Amino acid sequence: MTKVLLVGESWVSSATHFKGFDQFGSVTFHTGARRFLSGMAAAGHEVVNMQAHEAAEAFPTTLEGLAEYDVIILSDIGANTLLLHPDVWLRGERVPNRIALIEEWTRRGGGLVMIGGYFSFQGIDGRARWHRTPVEAALPVSCLPGDDRLEIPEGCTPVVDLPEHPLLRGVPGDWPYLLGVNEVECKAGDGVERVLSLPDAQRGLPLLVAGRHGEGRTLAWTSDMSEHWLPPAFLAWEGYDRLFGNMIAWAAGEI
Repeated sequence: MTKVLLVGESWVSSATHFKGFDQFGSVTFHTGARRFLSGMAAAGHEVVNMQAHEAAEAFPTTLEGLAEYDVIILSDIGANTLLLHPDVWLRGERVPNRIALIEEWTRRGGGLVMIGGYFSFQGIDGRARWHRTPVEAALPVSCLPGDDRLEIPEGCTPVVDLPEHPLLRGVPGDWPYLLGVNEVECKAGDGVERVLSLPDAQRGLPLLVAGRHGEGRTLAWTSDMSEHWLPPAFLAWEGYDRLFGNMIAWAAGEI
């Protein structure tokens, strides 16, 4: 069974409610991983979800810790969370650079996947800050220097560039529409394969890109794994489990 570490896909919202003269606050916790986790369990993959508020301290600080996993998925979590361990942020101490560790772990044979979102790639207002990091060096795509979100409120249907690629094995052809992606650029190189892209109306931007980094495999899926960029029709689509399951299996070197 493939062991996967999914990092991110959670957030906390704070709201202020006004009722005439009076007001009060509330805090709510959200996760975008439920559909993905249920689907990957059905596909036979063991996925550990390290939520965003846990990752700052709990993400491994050694290669030995990362070696417990076959695949690491970074999804909707910015670089600062892994750079600013509490020992650094609160106590001014030194810890290993975990972004550099991810790159080394991948180069030695790990499977690295980045899923799109408001804090993936470069993200909203450029705040995800993966540009010019060792993780970007490992990915098969380059991040833009600023805000890279492409909102597509009218929806668009993926374009299949490599129909015979193992990533699309068993995936039905009735693709649902998407509502947005992170804009990235495919890297040059023989090992980079653009498997899916967007239509010409969205400039044919990359959607699913596969690559190699040293002994490891890397993937970039530039849309989300849940709402809002994936609408309910995509989440209910019979190809969802197969597509994301194939991403894990391919990154792990199983297909």
